[in-house]
Amino acid sequence: QYLRHPAMVSIGDENSVKNTRITQRIIFVAGPAHKEKALRDQLNDPRFLREKVIVFVNEKKHADQVGRLVERSGRSYVVMHGGKSQEQREESLEKFRQGGVVMVATDVAGRGLDIPDVAHVINFDLPSRSIENYTHRIGRTGRAGKQGLATSFISDADEGIMAPLKAYLESTGNTVPDKLARHPAASAGATGNLIY
Repeated sequence: QYLRHPAMVSIGDENSVKNTRITQRIIFVAGPAHKEKALRDQLNDPRFLREKVIVFVNEKKHADQVGRLVERSGRSYVVMHGGKSQEQREESLEKFRQGGVVMVATDVAGRGLDIPDVAHVINFDLPSRSIENYTHRIGRTGRAGKQGLATSFISDADEGIMAPLKAYLESTGNTVPDKLARHPAASAGATGNLIY
């Protein structure tokens, strides 16, 4: 009636939800101009000038704007979002795989990408409510036993994800910045929004 030797089948990487090889860094920004400066600072960090970097945004119309910011920072870029044709996406992906360009992507384009050696993921825009999208984004780095860095820009406009983000940072052993820990939205409904 009952199995004597049950087996659990897991689809995907068991570490994809809570990957401890990813250092998660949260940067508070006061507004759009500060976010642009923060992006320039991240892109010009000497540690990542020759590394693969993905910048995530929430909307495809925003991807091209952020791509131009990347270009003004002195870096080449490709854009991946659902509005691009399959041929355009494949061409962008190939350029990114070869190195030397920053990828600006939406969640739709970012899911399912298996690109080795992504050193840094930047959340220019945080997902609005679901921590699941956040974990998929940062899961592009820290693969195959390598260390990775995920940097996220956050402002008071991101209240919807503060509680689950705080809980996720704690669960993965990452530092919760004081400003996030003290923010009223970071303690409101933490368990209700923690979706993996």
